[in-house]
Order: sequence, then structure tokens, then C-alpha cells
Amino acid sequence: MPAMRRVAAIVVNYNGKEVTIQAVESLRKMTYPAFDLIVLDNASTDGSPEALAQAYPDLKQLRVEVNRGSSSGYAAGFRWAFENGYDYVLLLNNDIEVEPDLLDRLVEVAESDPRIGVVGPKCYFHGDRQRLWSAGGKLRFRESITHERGYGEIDKGQYDQDAEVDYINGCAILIKREAAEAAGAWDPLFFICVDDADFCTRAKRKGFRCVYAHRAALYHMVAYTTGGYSPGRNFQFGRSSTLYVRRYGRPWNWLSFLGFSFAAFAVAYFRELRKGNQAAAVAKIQGLREGLRTDPRPQEVLAARPVSET
Repeated sequence: MPAMRRVAAIVVNYNGKEVTIQAVESLRKMTYPAFDLIVLDNASTDGSPEALAQAYPDLKQLRVEVNRGSSSGYAAGFRWAFENGYDYVLLLNNDIEVEPDLLDRLVEVAESDPRIGVVGPKCYFHGDRQRLWSAGGKLRFRESITHERGYGEIDKGQYDQDAEVDYINGCAILIKREAAEAAGAWDPLFFICVDDADFCTRAKRKGFRCVYAHRAALYHMVAYTTGGYSPGRNFQFGRSSTLYVRRYGRPWNWLSFLGFSFAAFAVAYFRELRKGNQAAAVAKIQGLREGLRTDPRPQEVLAARPVSET
């Protein structure tokens, strides 16, 4: 019998002490026999490492000393996992709860075909466990580069089949070592948003498949750290989307992206004006402009240092 493939399950936390503790509690119940659970702290200032160490003395923790967004934490965790010999890394948001067999199901699908390099679960809204948040993702050159299949639908079995998809959402993304070696590092350039699409695009261009595993289930609190329709998040989303288009877009993709972006801005501005939140719509256009100014080349990956050796 072949050896069990080793997985590093890495939760990235930034100032989310309480929600990260509940994520760890859920992830510790996973039944896959060959995984290590790690929390990577993204330069938190709320005492998260100390609280986690008190709650779970045996928990391995890593830390980066500068917060350059969730993508920086993901990049550091990705690098650490493969430098330490793991066969897979499972990168996770901290605002999640999982079914105990989540990792069993993800690895099962990943191992079914050597060309499968990236796998993701069926994701539900945490507060409405029959309503889908994502059944894999689609990529398109519109105002939003990424789109979640099944978003907002009640689960009636319409996505109860494994399927190849354009990308896997970074809230829970299992990556095979071979795909990482071919595609290269997770890129911290994107700060938040679209970093998952960037990695999946590179993996697919190297011949690897991104697959949605319908029997793996996760519940996502959605935008717990980064907020909902807010100026800060929209700025970063506009910036990251523009960087993605700069890397992969052709002239007609640019026409589509810019046309949809400015049409969506007009709609969003007047919608949010009634709420006094029009700054959020403006911020996305400002992010688009910043994405045009930003050097699109990959950024350096920060090293992750142990908080304590256990």
C-alpha cells in the first residue's frame, strides 16, 4: 500500500482571535490520518498567538512580522509547507467550520488523477447551511474577475458531482506539491482577493486541473476579516482585478473588463448613495487606477517563523 500523503493544513489569521479559535476547534476534528494543523499569524496585534497557545498548547504556530494582506500570509504558509516536505498544503481562511471528513474527501479527489493539482470543497454560508456560497469558481473578464458557482442557491443536489472548474476559492484550497513546483509560489502581490485565481490560472497553464469535490463540505462566515461592501475591501478588489487583467488579459478582455467596471460603478454608486456608502463604489475605481500603477511582477514571499516549537 502506498504511503499516506502528508498535508499541512494552514489557517491564516489576522486579529481574529475568537474566530480562529473556533476554526481550530473544528479543524482538529478532521479524520484524515496524516495532516498537521498550523496557524499562521499575519502580524496580529490582538494577542492571537498567546490565546491560541493557551487554548491549544500542542498547536504549531508560525508568524510573519509584516502584514501585507491575506495573500502574504498564504504565500508564507505555502512556502513553509513545501519547504518542510509536505505533499499537499490546505490553505484556509479563519472564518470557517468544516465537516470532519473534509480533508479525506479533498485528498481522495486529488489522488484520483495525477493531473489534478488543485481541489476545493462545496462551501455553504455559515449562517444558512442549505444555502451555497461556492461550488467551485468561474473566471471572466468583467468587473469581478471571479464568480462563485451556485452562489446564493439553496442546495438541492444540483452540484452533487465532482467537476473541473476555472479556479478554487482561497477560503479552502488544497494544492498538490507537483502543481506548486510547476506553477510557482503563491503571489503576495494581490494583498487580498484574486490571488487564488492567479495561482489556479498558472497551474492550469502548466497542465494541471482545478477540481470541485462535491462530497467535501465547509461552512464559511464570508468576509469576516475583510468586511462586506466596504471602501477598503473594494479598493483592494479593484486593484487585484486590474493586476490579474494586466497579467492575463488580451485586448478584447480589457474592453470587457473596463466596460463592465464603469457600468457597474454607475449602478453601485447610486445604489450605495441611498445608504450613504457611495465611497465604497468610488474606492473600487480608485483600486483599478492603483492596479494600473502597480508593478505587476511577483513580490518577494516573506518567511514564516515559528511562534514556538511544539
